Amino acid sequence: MERAAVILAAGKGTRMSSDLPKVLHDVEGKPLVGYVIDAIRPLCGGGIYVVVGYRAENVKAALADEHVQFVLQKEQLGTGHAVRQCESVLKDFSGTLTVLNGDVPCLQTETVRRFMDYHDSEGASASVMSAVFDDPTGYGRIVRDNEGRLEAIVEEKDADEKQKAIREINSGLFCFDKEKLFVALSEMRSDNVQSEYYLTDAVGILRDRGEKVLAHPVRDVRDVTGVNTDEELESVRRHIRG
Repeated sequence: MERAAVILAAGKGTRMSSDLPKVLHDVEGKPLVGYVIDAIRPLCGGGIYVVVGYRAENVKAALADEHVQFVLQKEQLGTGHAVRQCESVLKDFSGTLTVLNGDVPCLQTETVRRFMDYHDSEGASASVMSAVFDDPTGYGRIVRDNEGRLEAIVEEKDADEKQKAIREINSGLFCFDKEKLFVALSEMRSDNVQSEYYLTDAVGILRDRGEKVLAHPVRDVRDVTGVNTDEELESVRRHIRG
């Protein structure tokens, strides 16, 4: 099955002291997003598409030699909106589309490979990689039903107190059946606290249609830990430095 990837790199990184696009912060001579591209490249014969927005020209310049295609998100209206901007460039692609964030530099190729293989072998329409964090603050929560099946992914700002107590989180790494994804994206609504179009809502739309949607826990949470603060950036630098 053909595979392609969309990397979300349009975010500003408002919790960091620098106004540099978050994904361009340097770790051992390479921007954060460069590590993500390295991890996904061996797995995606169908191409890699990087969604840019804030300071898009800076991101394009930094990745000029990476042989990726850039997709502009003129307005930052959420992750679902970002992926939807890729619809035209992916019109001739069919297969498994992987969507991931550009700020997870510890992501390993083998981790993504196992996740893709799981998604394809299960015949799922959508799969999300989850992780169990001691402190899930800031992340969307994985809500499961009484039988352990994925019921919903709830952003923290929209979560009630019971949902906020859940420690299993949305890592931001997804696999989708491309055709079914873009149908679901066309039905998204922005009636939430942030008035944004969430990619996670596409999972809910597919589930409500009776499609198979799955949440698959990662083995090592470091693989999917994002960088949102200066302290987290320094921690990643120490880890990669070894």
